[in-house]
Amino acid sequence: MKIFSVSIRSRFLWVILMFSVFCLAAPGPVSAEKGEVYVYNWSEYMPDSVLSDFQKETGIKVVYTTYDSNEAMFAKVKLLEGGGYDLVFPSTYFVDRMGKEGLLQPLDKSRVPNLKHLDPGLLDKPYDPGNAYSVPYLWGSTAIGYNSAYVDKGKVTSWNDLWDPAYKGRVLLTNDLREVFGMGLKVLGYSGNDTDPAHIEAAYEKLRTLMPNVRLFASDSPKLPFLNQEVTIGMIWNGEIYMASRENSQIGYIYPKEGAMLWMDSMVIPKGARNTANAHAFINYLLRPVVAKTISEEIGYASPNSAALKLMAPEVRNNPVVYPDAETVQKGEFQVDVGEAILVYQKYWEKLKAGQ
Repeated sequence: MKIFSVSIRSRFLWVILMFSVFCLAAPGPVSAEKGEVYVYNWSEYMPDSVLSDFQKETGIKVVYTTYDSNEAMFAKVKLLEGGGYDLVFPSTYFVDRMGKEGLLQPLDKSRVPNLKHLDPGLLDKPYDPGNAYSVPYLWGSTAIGYNSAYVDKGKVTSWNDLWDPAYKGRVLLTNDLREVFGMGLKVLGYSGNDTDPAHIEAAYEKLRTLMPNVRLFASDSPKLPFLNQEVTIGMIWNGEIYMASRENSQIGYIYPKEGAMLWMDSMVIPKGARNTANAHAFINYLLRPVVAKTISEEIGYASPNSAALKLMAPEVRNNPVVYPDAETVQKGEFQVDVGEAILVYQKYWEKLKAGQ
């Protein structure tokens, strides 16, 4: 029995030794890198399945936290001097701002081969020439959401309709100063990117007259006040209405005649990121067509991924809430950086929120 036990043990040790040698010699997949990636993203902006599938495939743990406004994200990243997070998702004009303030590090495009799937028409924009720092994630619109149980869709054609006294205490606005003031500027006939202090002040005065109708400012799951029937109409993102309409078919979306606010949210790596290899791996994973398809179909925002678009269900690809037609896009306006004028916006935004 003793001799038999030694023989079995010797064979077992030999098998373990050979297996270890094989594992050391065999080249591991690029995606097998371990560690963590700290992601800071908008609320309700990435399916849980995407996070869990990436973690299962790569062994990289995703530490995921959220914010509800560009301003909140920017303040946090700046406070940490570009550290604390490996990947964040700023909107168009904040990519420009963060780059100018030295808060971003250049992308290593050799680590992101799936960049080839992106629509060239959505790349190399003025806010980031050559996409030195940013990769488009999703794009969308801010327009008018409504509940047809309380609102006659046929009578709503303009941002100005939100001022209707019939909606007193029933209007929702996003908690976003550029969007709210963009609406105020548009109803006055100005650009949503206006930098003239007199025009911004005029928008503030116009918005003050809307406040009796405003029930709340919300950017953290703004679909919920619609679903809970706290509000019946208001300014909201297309993806939120897309998700809400799947629960209540009476909730819909209208592009106002003055034009919607359009935006692109991008992926960037902060200057002080510690896990840059994992951040690049995660970006590349999100650009995989089947993954980009899943994201767009589940949360209802438009993907800049041309290959993903071809894979999408027709009810998403042909849904004007998610993918507006060319005329609607032409009438809309993408947000851009307004430079020092942001200080004027902030002054009047604080006064508006304080009821002054």
